[in-house]
Amino acid sequence: MEDKKPLSPHIQIYRWHISSLVSISHRITGIINIIGITLICFLSCWLILGETNYTLINFFFNSFFGKFIVLGLVWSFSFQILSEIRHLIMDMGYGFELQTTRLTGLIVIFGSFLFTVAIYLIGRNFF
Repeated sequence: MEDKKPLSPHIQIYRWHISSLVSISHRITGIINIIGITLICFLSCWLILGETNYTLINFFFNSFFGKFIVLGLVWSFSFQILSEIRHLIMDMGYGFELQTTRLTGLIVIFGSFLFTVAIYLIGRNFF
């Protein structure tokens, strides 16, 4: 006789929460930031090697794809910073109430997009 019970019923009834979304995104942005820092270091070393490399790198960063990568890294770093501040506050023993975790999670999500737009506008005025 074969048993027809589901293997993991918690997967079928689980509802996503802001805190779990922020936690998973925090880990993913940490990996993205490490890759981004590695690429920036690689490009910096490549710039040292000659003038022709500068024109290639400048062409890349002026392309749509290059600007998308830079904006993605800026968002990733701003999300990581805000999420770390949230974790530091929680490490001090504050913000464990359900409403507070929802509010701080939303602040991290929307704040990272606002910081990205602000940094873009500031950088656009300088360059």
